[in-house]
Amino acid sequence: MFKLSKRLLPTLNWIQRLASNSSATTPERTALYDFHVKNGGKLVNFCGYSLPVQYADQSIISSHLYTRQVGSIFDVSHMLQTYVRGKDAATCMETICTADILGLPNGSGTLTVFTNDNGGILDDLIVNKVNEKELYVVSNAAMKQQDMNIMSSAVSHFKSQGKDVSIEFLTPSDQSLIAIQGPQAVAELAKLLAPQTQSLDQLYFMNSSTFNVNGLTNIRITRCGYTGEDGVEVSVPSTQVTSLTEALLANGKLKLAGLGARDSLRLEAGLCLYGSDIDTQTTPIEAALAWLVAKRRRATKDFPGAETVLKQLKEGVSKRRVGLKMLGTKPPPARSGIQIFNDEGKELVGQITSGCPSPSIGSNIAMGYIQEKLKKVGTRVQLKVRDKFYEAEITKMPFVGANYYSKPK
Repeated sequence: MFKLSKRLLPTLNWIQRLASNSSATTPERTALYDFHVKNGGKLVNFCGYSLPVQYADQSIISSHLYTRQVGSIFDVSHMLQTYVRGKDAATCMETICTADILGLPNGSGTLTVFTNDNGGILDDLIVNKVNEKELYVVSNAAMKQQDMNIMSSAVSHFKSQGKDVSIEFLTPSDQSLIAIQGPQAVAELAKLLAPQTQSLDQLYFMNSSTFNVNGLTNIRITRCGYTGEDGVEVSVPSTQVTSLTEALLANGKLKLAGLGARDSLRLEAGLCLYGSDIDTQTTPIEAALAWLVAKRRRATKDFPGAETVLKQLKEGVSKRRVGLKMLGTKPPPARSGIQIFNDEGKELVGQITSGCPSPSIGSNIAMGYIQEKLKKVGTRVQLKVRDKFYEAEITKMPFVGANYYSKPK
């Protein structure tokens, strides 16, 4: 019996929205589909793939809290995994995103965004610089076809100029991706590494390398995630992903988690969901992601939409993404689309893009866009929920402190 908490139903709006936009045909299955069914996964059509929103043995709230306290495994095989290779690979990718890829140390990665000619965000993604001639890229499933087109076009353009670059898209049928998140996640994975020969101690946040795991060689592990917790994403051949997941669960510490907990965890961590919190109508500056526009790229001014983005950096913007915490006694959650008014409830000043009850802090949280003049932490506003006004306060993000495993300074 599924314990789907009504408190977290707003969290599932984004799943329902993406599901409604998915193809009407039968969703594709990841290599872990049968494993999800066997373990009581409640499956939904998400971005064209059948994925678990939760599991029968725990509610979304308990799964969320267990990830924060111990650790969970998420099937994220629907994400687009890509390798871009050749001595011009980094230069090629820089023509379509805002990162300083050329300046990345080998083995490290960065969050970045694809932008359009107006500076709007086409997608967010992680680019890992394996070495001077190879990049490993992970981007969103919802924008998979678009991202493939963007990268393929850039590669084709470079090749037509005689440049050395090629691209390989990994398919879920061949290569899977699992995210292992939580304070004990890496320690559990470390038990499966080749004994006495490899360690994850030097794999810091946003670093990526290959390891021998559970008898498999050259398994790519990237220290990152979408929860605010320490954790990794493991790229593994689809023929071996079930056995690896079973081995990770064997000690009884880690548990499986689904899309519901993944969303509430990322919101507590203040992380954006593409299509909700960022889209083609928002720039990195408006989205409070100015740090994604690398210093060197600001100087070279050679990424799509650079003129608009650099102008906003200099002159400011009219709206900004902020965090909000609802006040008062048992207010209803602020769903995506809820309007934000000034503290008197008379002037429309913004809109919520994501919101849910926070299992970790016990109050309703949200993020959205508000007039620049009202972005200051502590500013009181009114949220209009079902024709009633409820008080909220602009607050810092992340809502729950991050526990990333960063290199000592």
